[in-house]
Amino acid sequence: MNKFFRKAAAALAAACTLSLCPLTAFAEVEPNPVISRNVPVYSNSGQPTAANDEHYFSFCFVPTPGYIAYDLSGVPEEQRKQVIAVWYNTSSYDDIGMYRNRNMEPSDYTVEVNSAPGGEYPEDGWEVAETVSGNTLSSRQHLVYMEKFNWIRLNITAANDSAGTQASINFDVHTVSNGISDSWLFLGDSITAGGMNNCYGTGFATHINMLDDRYFPIQENGGIGGITSSDGNANIKRWLSTSQAKYVSIAYGTNDCWGNPNGTGVYRANTKSMIDEVLAAGKIPVLPKIPASTNPDVMNNVPLYNAVIDELYEEYGDRLVQGPDFQAMFEENPDYLSGDGVHPSDVGYAAMRETWAKTMYERVYTAEAAPGTTAPGTTVTTTTTTTIAAEDIVYGDANEDGLVDIADATKILQYIGNGDKYQLTEQGMKNSDCYEPGSGITALDALAVQKLDAHVLAGLPEIS
Repeated sequence: MNKFFRKAAAALAAACTLSLCPLTAFAEVEPNPVISRNVPVYSNSGQPTAANDEHYFSFCFVPTPGYIAYDLSGVPEEQRKQVIAVWYNTSSYDDIGMYRNRNMEPSDYTVEVNSAPGGEYPEDGWEVAETVSGNTLSSRQHLVYMEKFNWIRLNITAANDSAGTQASINFDVHTVSNGISDSWLFLGDSITAGGMNNCYGTGFATHINMLDDRYFPIQENGGIGGITSSDGNANIKRWLSTSQAKYVSIAYGTNDCWGNPNGTGVYRANTKSMIDEVLAAGKIPVLPKIPASTNPDVMNNVPLYNAVIDELYEEYGDRLVQGPDFQAMFEENPDYLSGDGVHPSDVGYAAMRETWAKTMYERVYTAEAAPGTTAPGTTVTTTTTTTIAAEDIVYGDANEDGLVDIADATKILQYIGNGDKYQLTEQGMKNSDCYEPGSGITALDALAVQKLDAHVLAGLPEIS
């Protein structure tokens, strides 16, 4: 968060220089946006629109055998030549571990395409692009070539519920006609399972989209409660073999270090092996720090294991991306932890998702966007510049809480969308007009605040 102080007219001479980042030099990640959002959808389910709306807390319940089909004929052909079809479910990522749970994820299904014209659901002419049987994962990405095809269908014959007769999913189609670039798999234990689910609160993909609306990542939650780095290492090759993800986060360690100060050697060997497997698969490993804890069986061991992560950062250099420093985050905010002192609270999980997005936006999406930034995997340090105004204004602080952050961007967008319901005070309106002061409040003001909060901008534009 960037803390701004009130600025008086007498301080005009203290204005700092602003360096703006170019908006076109995003060499690291090619956008792979969703192209199926709210397109015509057909199903034997009673509420198929829940599968492709913007709300991931709503699910399409598909009686099996059953299907969800999208009419993509209205999507430009160049955007649907090659796609990733991805479905999401709330089960633990795989059917392993002592806390595994199954929650109606598809187990047997086909991904199918059809060249029929759009506008009316075709009963015939479906061609199978991929067949899956015996699936145990809670999400899957499928690369599908759709040139000359207008329709895509997920045809489910069995699901992992108690009766095997109903599946519960969200289903997105992303364009990857220019290659798979913006696809993520977050592997880890229960902290990942709780933190990286995209249906409880704002998910990683939505946070990235709030920072830059060109992007909406494919985001699989690979968290499984109760497992260690040994479990991850034993299964990662199998997980990678079915995943189209370009970026793979390896977030184990809490269970490794729980009551075990002497296990750093095993943890290092497992984590190094997983990094090597990700690299061998042609993907990019992402390695975050283990979260700090107030539980006495964990607290003193976390720094020992994070020292191993520092060693791996040094060893692999820019071949991996350094993830968020969750040790520092939870040390600074112990109130983000739940009663057990290990797992985050709902607020803590929400903060983790936002921190993931901000950190990756800085270190991956915009790593080569501006002079002075560094390669993926290295720490980027930015300096916030103060903007001096001729009156008592905190530029960007729409909600007048003394901070300039995502909450202010949201407040500005709400005001633009419905000012009668989401009003700003007179001071809030002055603060919000921050991109080009005097031009009125627009979406550019919200975007400037988002980029400032993500350290993409060094400061807000200086008042002349």
